[in-house]
Amino acid sequence: MSRATVVRPEEIRRHNLSQVLQQIHVHGEMSRAELTASLGLNRSTIGDLVADLVRRGMVDEHVPAGGDKAGRPSHVVAPRRDGPYVLAVEVEVERMVTAAVGLGGRVHVRRETPLASPLSPSGACTQIARDARWLAARMPGDARLVGVGVSVPGTVSRLDGLVVHAPNLGWRSVPFGATLRQRLGSDVRIGNNANLGAVAEHQRGAARQLRDVVYVTGSVGVGGGVIVDGAEILGAGGYAGEIGHIMLDPDGPACHCGSNGCLETFLGEHALLRAAGCAGSPGSGAVASVFSDARLGRQPAAGAVAQLAVVLGRALGILINVFNPEAIIVHDMLEEIVRLQRPAVEAEIARRSKPESRGTLRLLTPELGRDSALIGASELAFQAVVSGIE
Repeated sequence: MSRATVVRPEEIRRHNLSQVLQQIHVHGEMSRAELTASLGLNRSTIGDLVADLVRRGMVDEHVPAGGDKAGRPSHVVAPRRDGPYVLAVEVEVERMVTAAVGLGGRVHVRRETPLASPLSPSGACTQIARDARWLAARMPGDARLVGVGVSVPGTVSRLDGLVVHAPNLGWRSVPFGATLRQRLGSDVRIGNNANLGAVAEHQRGAARQLRDVVYVTGSVGVGGGVIVDGAEILGAGGYAGEIGHIMLDPDGPACHCGSNGCLETFLGEHALLRAAGCAGSPGSGAVASVFSDARLGRQPAAGAVAQLAVVLGRALGILINVFNPEAIIVHDMLEEIVRLQRPAVEAEIARRSKPESRGTLRLLTPELGRDSALIGASELAFQAVVSGIE
């Protein structure tokens, strides 16, 4: 005979406190009445929990002035501007972005550093530590760092922060989370840039009201993040979303993953420059030049973008058939392809996906712009803060 699990009162309170903080973090300013309705708790419990968060310096509470309704107005709860914050970091090939982000997703201060070449793991740790000090000096005196979230363009183990392989950075089997934790003395969470971009756009961007979303980003490599029924799909080992390694042609170009004909060999920056007849290495300058020429209708740039639009539509058709999403969000270089060749992309989607699977699908661009992965990194750090509140 099994014994029923006994839940202690302090565990219930901790859970409820986490739920209140999560609501305020996601939605920003909320009234006590809204918190009561959304969480199904009674008014006195909500009042006690909010008072606890106020004492912890996490939120402020005030009574709104005026208003047309009779009776006593409900207290309004909002994240404190000088409350806890996380350090969000986006490591890219050509830049590093760091930001101090508060509850509610508010970016207080940010810093962007252009890079002539990808940083080594040691160099990245040094730059992040330097930026952390720079940001802290510009935050209010009472603000405190409570965690670090890092976005990396590669395969990442979220359990221990191991960067398994970030080919465009030249990193393999790097214990980045542990190293950075030792340097900063704070909890550090590491995630894949596409997965984090999907989370950010779902929580704060173009997919806020949606439950099933695919996010696809492309630069040197191509990656993806998938939200199904409102939840991020990570896979058994945390490596789901490697959209760039869908095989399109087994006899195609060699891919750094060891296979041939992967999507990113036909859709990434290398493919764009090759199709446009450009020599040299990928990079924002070379890619921007191709898109600039394509906007003016100049060949071979315009033809190169049209060629990649067909490949993009074909890939999105595959994803639509597999996931049946409400929306697909395209980011980075792929966003520009859609802007220039949306009819071609949509025509190929229609050709390659089942009508019932694409239904009323929307093809969107990120509301958070280039900061999707950065904001996603901050959410990764705040997950630990909100769920671990004592």
